[in-house]
Amino acid sequence: MGYQLTKTQMDELFRELSETYDLYAPVLMKGEGCFSETDVVRYGKVTSPDEIVWDRKSDYSYKETLLPINETLFYFTEDTASVPQGPKRDRLVFLRSCDLYGVKRLDEIYLKNGFSDYYYARIRERTKFVLMGCGTPCKSGFCVSMGTNRAENYDLYIKPDGELGYADCRCGELEEYFRKAGAVEARVVPDYAEENREQVTLPKKLSNESFTREIWNEYGARCIGCGRCNFVCPTCTCFTMQDVFYRDNEKAGERRRVWASCQVDGYTDIAGGISFRKTQGERFRFKVMHKIYDYEKRFGYPMCVGCGRCDDVCPEYISYSNCINRLAKEEEE
Repeated sequence: MGYQLTKTQMDELFRELSETYDLYAPVLMKGEGCFSETDVVRYGKVTSPDEIVWDRKSDYSYKETLLPINETLFYFTEDTASVPQGPKRDRLVFLRSCDLYGVKRLDEIYLKNGFSDYYYARIRERTKFVLMGCGTPCKSGFCVSMGTNRAENYDLYIKPDGELGYADCRCGELEEYFRKAGAVEARVVPDYAEENREQVTLPKKLSNESFTREIWNEYGARCIGCGRCNFVCPTCTCFTMQDVFYRDNEKAGERRRVWASCQVDGYTDIAGGISFRKTQGERFRFKVMHKIYDYEKRFGYPMCVGCGRCDDVCPEYISYSNCINRLAKEEEE
């Protein structure tokens, strides 16, 4: 059901929601960017619509609200092991259409890929999603090309517009909050991106030659293997394990799951001094082909959602979208 609210009613709505839910949304973090004295838009807890960055894509995706960067799986002593408690409250996560499609990709990996991941599932089942409109498409995104520009499976859509606010509520549990805030019914249609400046053409069919093309060495020569593209990506799911032993008792500690990157040297190292991908070109090829080939072969659609964050964050100005277009052109020829 659609609603119209005044600015005061919007503030009241957020106050009421904050009493029950943890609200996570893109916020401006001043001076916390990768470089000195730079800002970054990243996810954090909010209690007011004024805290949210509505008019630009976040530099980091929603992913850390479902998959903590550093997550303790269990604590252990000489004789016992215990799992930490999960989230105490339900949460609302504000995100854009491409990111909502990213949630579907994470669900495939963590819930439907042979088994259900306990830690992801207990957060996911307590999470609802609030769609943020894209009235002005971002500069680097190519969601239209990937078919991720129009999401329908949201629980709530909210749009602030000057002294008014508009919402489309598809969750019965949330409708009572609009009645409490005094909102009036109205017809509300989400703002979607209809075209992008960046356009990407996926290869229609990839041959075995795709894996041996010179393009991988060319891009690999520029890549420094920092892994920043993986960390901002809404669909990358790789992690590593760390056992941390306490100083006061070396037989006690905790096991942590920590984000990792397939682009970092050493990620594929295993016992015996073996490494599956030794060069940066091989690592870059793996990342790209996993997004547009391996994942689709298993689940039926590409892993990439076209958010464009990898292009934005790369310190070597490597364009993932240009790489895909070039690969498609070479395959066609």
